[in-house]
Amino acid sequence: MPEDPIAHSELAALTRRFEEVSAQDSREFGIIKSDLTAVRLQVGNLDQKVENLTGRLDGLERKIDGFIDEQRTVNSTLVELLSTLVGKSTDTQ
Repeated sequence: MPEDPIAHSELAALTRRFEEVSAQDSREFGIIKSDLTAVRLQVGNLDQKVENLTGRLDGLERKIDGFIDEQRTVNSTLVELLSTLVGKSTDTQ
């Protein structure tokens, strides 16, 4: 059977198109892979920042609790001092 030059030409054109698309897909995959790596690094950095922030918030919460306890003591002392100044005991009502 003789070779068909048109079929041979079409087959060569299809092969070239396949190779071009394959090369383009490889480049795009490389770009996507690179972007994904960058996103992973950013997520890792954000995760560290969140952990640091959580630690700082825990410390702030302890300080606020201490301040509230101290404020309650000061308020109690002030009530006692003011009650003494006006001559009325806080124990009797």
